[in-house]
Amino acid sequence: MNRRSVTLWLLIALGLVAFPCRSPAPLVYRPGEGWTYEPVGGEGKWRRARAKEQLEVAQAAFDKKDHSLALKAARSVTHRWPLSDYAPQAQYLVGRCYEAKGRSDKAFKEYQLLLEKHPKFAGFQDVLHRQYGIANLYLAGKWFRLWSYLPLPPSMARTAQMYEKIVKSGPYSEVAPEAQLKLGTARVKQKDFPAAAKAFEVAADRYHDRPKIAAEALFQEAQAYNRQALKAGYDQSIAGQAIATYIDFMTLYPEDPRVSKATNSIALLKKEQALGCLQIAQFYENARFYSKAARWRGARTYYNEVVLLDPSSEYAELARKRIDALNKLLREANK
Repeated sequence: MNRRSVTLWLLIALGLVAFPCRSPAPLVYRPGEGWTYEPVGGEGKWRRARAKEQLEVAQAAFDKKDHSLALKAARSVTHRWPLSDYAPQAQYLVGRCYEAKGRSDKAFKEYQLLLEKHPKFAGFQDVLHRQYGIANLYLAGKWFRLWSYLPLPPSMARTAQMYEKIVKSGPYSEVAPEAQLKLGTARVKQKDFPAAAKAFEVAADRYHDRPKIAAEALFQEAQAYNRQALKAGYDQSIAGQAIATYIDFMTLYPEDPRVSKATNSIALLKKEQALGCLQIAQFYENARFYSKAARWRGARTYYNEVVLLDPSSEYAELARKRIDALNKLLREANK
């Protein structure tokens, strides 16, 4: 290829870059609106010069269940007239279209954008209800999607974030109490028991005037502490927190059918606490870095805790024997 040909091709390429023209291909890209499919010869026929007319196109298409066209037209309104009176309804239609297409996580994000940009939207409660319904799908095990196409396994962390956003958007809305409870449930499924207990605590405190919600929240808070206590080893404070919360539940809601379960849980927790104290006492008895008298006094303190926590258990019986033996050793050492 000679120099003249090279120059000609460079000029052609430069002309294409400098003066682009729309391709008649079915896929059309518009800044802010993304890629859309449009039949050859029909590109842009759905576009209107005014926001109101463009929204009417979107609504008519949605009513006919042509969600692809409705989505294009609604997005056009939100991009070209973001500050118009028609932008909130258009953003709502964007969420509805994604929801109708089965792209639930994308719909949730679009609804969230609507609430953040237009907090006084007339359909505020409806949007929260829709977000709550979507979050419930993921709590039940629905898979998420990466880039809207690749399936991802259920994620309780992401599900919990959905409930957090719902409650943050409308803490005293119609769905907020149940959403706060479901937030705790998602954290339990995630096995994040401290976060679960906190979520249930918020529900019990914030919605204390709704007995059904508050009772459920307080009981589940105790359950979360209980599960955390099973993983806490020698840390008796978590078990103590669980017991205290069960007692609060029983005191505030004595007629609740779960009171007997709370009573049994307290008994098991105290037994677990007693075992923990017994193990600490045995640790003190066998420690080599204290004096004998110090080891005996430390062990006796924890053996006494065993007796106080669960006086009728086999642990208490063993503790009493060790207390008698240690008292005898301490008396002899003081002679």
